[in-house]
Amino acid sequence: MTNAATGSAVDRTPEATLSADEARRIALRAQGLLGAPDRRGGVRGVLRHLGAVQLDTISVLARSHELIPYARLGAVGRKAVESAYWTDTHAFEYWSHAACVLPIEEWPHFAFRRRAYRFRPHWNHELPDGVYETVVKQLRAEGPLTATELGGAKNGGPWWDWSAAKIAVERALMFGEVVCVERRGWKRVYDLAERAVPDDLLHDDLDDLECLRRLVRLAGQSLGVGTRADIADYHRLKGEQVEAVIADSGLVPVAVEGWDKPAWADPEALAAPPRGRHRTTLLSPFDSLIWDRARTERIFGFSHRLEAYVPRPKRIHGYFAMPLLSGGRLLGRVDPAREGTTLVARQVSLESPKAVAPMARALREAAEWVGCDAVRVERVDRPELAAPLTAAVAAAVA
Repeated sequence: MTNAATGSAVDRTPEATLSADEARRIALRAQGLLGAPDRRGGVRGVLRHLGAVQLDTISVLARSHELIPYARLGAVGRKAVESAYWTDTHAFEYWSHAACVLPIEEWPHFAFRRRAYRFRPHWNHELPDGVYETVVKQLRAEGPLTATELGGAKNGGPWWDWSAAKIAVERALMFGEVVCVERRGWKRVYDLAERAVPDDLLHDDLDDLECLRRLVRLAGQSLGVGTRADIADYHRLKGEQVEAVIADSGLVPVAVEGWDKPAWADPEALAAPPRGRHRTTLLSPFDSLIWDRARTERIFGFSHRLEAYVPRPKRIHGYFAMPLLSGGRLLGRVDPAREGTTLVARQVSLESPKAVAPMARALREAAEWVGCDAVRVERVDRPELAAPLTAAVAAAVA
């Protein structure tokens, strides 16, 4: 195989062979779920460590970007999460794995994507003449503003029936002239990049290959170890983009027992064996530990699918089933809801009886975090485990 950037051959000779268990532990540590939590770094430390925290509209216990630091730090205050993301120009929102909160230091790395959007030939929404310039002028004079404050986000039709102002400001966001500086009532708040991004970062002078090289290296560090597809998926790069730079990324080729594809690892992850305490917690389906379904099955032997968009009769585990992580394994899942101050486990799926105690503990801790004082278990996929789980939950809450 030849490196497209240099024309030289890419050496794929593995520098190490990892067992499946070693790879799993490396991945857990890289994701901040093995070892002592970085409480000093707090939410901002989690964001820098992961490199991307996915946003999503669904809110059951909390929104996904709140659940990610909770899984790693425990019961950090929800207002503190929002403040950590959005104050002091610490982060920005952009298209990465999906719509993600990103450390502000990564602004230069997405220059390749901003350029691609600027030269994009076709769009789903037509942009009327003059509206783009008007929106930018209004932000310059009055910003930061939401789309509603810019003249309205919708025309009154379906959710995708955007107003001209919304089309314009979203286009400016993709081009990098405008930045989403926070979410207010789940609405994006926009400001000019020249005001929102620190001067030492506000540039697009990195060429595409350098942007890709840095993102591949960062993805490898956040994953610990991964296949080319794993690394590409982290920031939604193309396989050929990863291929062009991976030899120069600083990641090293490794072999993992049971993996049928070559893998690459962060050399620092290989230098020290992963040790420490495992978190017991519920994970958002959008958590970067498990957002890649194929990788999750390969590492944990656990098949997980978000069923929020699956018709109710076809759901197996529930609307927003959250996997249970304990002892470095995925042991089950729960579809939660809230009724007043009661956390309702609408459906619980357990891999084995060993999952009963950690599920009870995770439910109790999640309930306390969101201000619930009771937990009710409605259904358990293994009927023989329903009574033990209910008893364990009652003991945990008592």
